[in-house]
Amino acid sequence: MAKKDRLAVFGAGGHGRVVADAAEACGWNNVDFFDDAVTSTAHGPWQVRGTFRCLDERLDEYAGVIVAIGHNRRRLALHDELAARGAALVSVVHPQAVVSPYAVLEPGTFIAPGAVVCVGTVIRRGAIVNTGATVDHDCTIGPGAHIAPGVAMSGGVTVGECSWVGVGAAVKELVEIGTDCMVGAGSVVIRSVDSGVTVVGNPARPLNKD
Repeated sequence: MAKKDRLAVFGAGGHGRVVADAAEACGWNNVDFFDDAVTSTAHGPWQVRGTFRCLDERLDEYAGVIVAIGHNRRRLALHDELAARGAALVSVVHPQAVVSPYAVLEPGTFIAPGAVVCVGTVIRRGAIVNTGATVDHDCTIGPGAHIAPGVAMSGGVTVGECSWVGVGAAVKELVEIGTDCMVGAGSVVIRSVDSGVTVVGNPARPLNKD
């Protein structure tokens, strides 16, 4: 039987430790890491209990599970694999974040301290809204997307699956950012971005690949 305050975090890197710290701040008193690359058992104040396979074998011991790795595609794929295996996937919202009760957070999302998520916004499964980012009203953040620290996103913006909006970027209202896009740090996005495109600058333009 899973303890109600026991959380498994897959991914013991920097982002994983941020998620674990936030999880403790919002009441998860027993947090364990699982990671395929980290071999040491002690990892700061937390323990690495094993690999993904070990986690799969112990899912019934955890009241919550979250994937906390930085690579968007891999995070989403592992999230979906765990969902198919019956894991109790949860979101972690730091108590210093501000999330409207009229926003929708799907399982596996992480909302970092200082982030703001406004009314009517939908954050899809496995997405990240990182430290101090603001996501205004009626936005949609796609599965596995990452809104980096300090992003300022106006109302009605759509960010596609597994896209990355870089540190300190600003996104104009009603802009659509496609799937697997990358918005460079500090960029100002005033026009929609096609899927698979990287944009940088002010105003943001497709990166020259020459």
